[in-house]
Amino acid sequence: MTAGRLSSEDGKNASVFTQWLQRCNERSRALDDVVEKLKHKEIPGKEHVEAYLRDQYRRNCKANTLRSTFTNLDIFLSFVKASGKSHLEEITREDLFAFIEHEQDRGMSPVTVHTRLGRIKAFIHFLVEQGVVRPGILTRRLTVKVPDSLPRAMEPVDVRRLLSVIDSTRDRAMIVVLLRTGMRIGELLSLLVDEVNLKERRIEIYEAEKTRVGRVVYLSEDARVALQAWLKERDPNKQLVFYAQGRHSMTYANARLVLTKYLAKAALSQRGYTLHCLRHTCASELLNGGMRLECLQQLLGHSSIEMTRRYARLTDKTRKKEYFQAMSKIERGEIDGSYQLDPGLPQIFEKKELLETHSEELPEHP
Repeated sequence: MTAGRLSSEDGKNASVFTQWLQRCNERSRALDDVVEKLKHKEIPGKEHVEAYLRDQYRRNCKANTLRSTFTNLDIFLSFVKASGKSHLEEITREDLFAFIEHEQDRGMSPVTVHTRLGRIKAFIHFLVEQGVVRPGILTRRLTVKVPDSLPRAMEPVDVRRLLSVIDSTRDRAMIVVLLRTGMRIGELLSLLVDEVNLKERRIEIYEAEKTRVGRVVYLSEDARVALQAWLKERDPNKQLVFYAQGRHSMTYANARLVLTKYLAKAALSQRGYTLHCLRHTCASELLNGGMRLECLQQLLGHSSIEMTRRYARLTDKTRKKEYFQAMSKIERGEIDGSYQLDPGLPQIFEKKELLETHSEELPEHP
């Protein structure tokens, strides 16, 4: 290595430091912004809201968390004030019930209400610890049932149609990398050049968008080629891999417009595809290709295997194969006998209950 040039390891360290410094500055700006907005609000317990926001800042919460907390507490405490209460000490469990119903009546989705309630409960836990409100408010579980819907993945034919109409080197690199790595859009937009290793076909995500846990994702051949082409064209003076014209970065809104443009060009606008669908598509195709759930969990950066199992419900080829095998027998009339419970089963179940009472082992039923 010639004198005056950084080694690859020094470059990575510099990249990590740069990201850390950027996050620190963003968090500081976010705290100043929400505290300034709070000064102009007429809501109960402003001093406690500010104390909680500063506590979140000290605990290294992200800038978006600070902004989201402020927005949700402002909505909740404005509702409390409208109900005739002017002090946090007056808040009861019934106020939480009323707020949930109020948000549902306003047409808020279950996911939005669930998220909002989570922010409020965390604030109330803080107030309990500070001795501001009574602990009884949260003694019993208080949740909002959120539908466990299937992930939305693109159809393979639609993926091919989308890729066939992309005529920009930058846009192709963005979309193909999202499709092949399963990265979240926020992770892609904050990606630094030093975090891309084309030779080893990998990208190092220093800090995941949601879990804040670092991980490595890998580049397929078409993703490597698309990304390499863009890296040759992009401005070498910019740190981020992707940026909007005339800027040093790209917003989520810009990225969404990019996808929207090509969906329209491919006549796919009515399919309801979003940027996050590209991540779902990657996960679904990897499972169909034989990747184990445990590997996919690490690749996607899921904190729980249960989150990854949602894709198994969408792509389980074994279940599909067994269903059609069984149904073909039914359609051919090859199922004999009446639909009655095996007379031996009740005895098996009864014996199992008795043995479990005495911690005995039940032999397998042939």
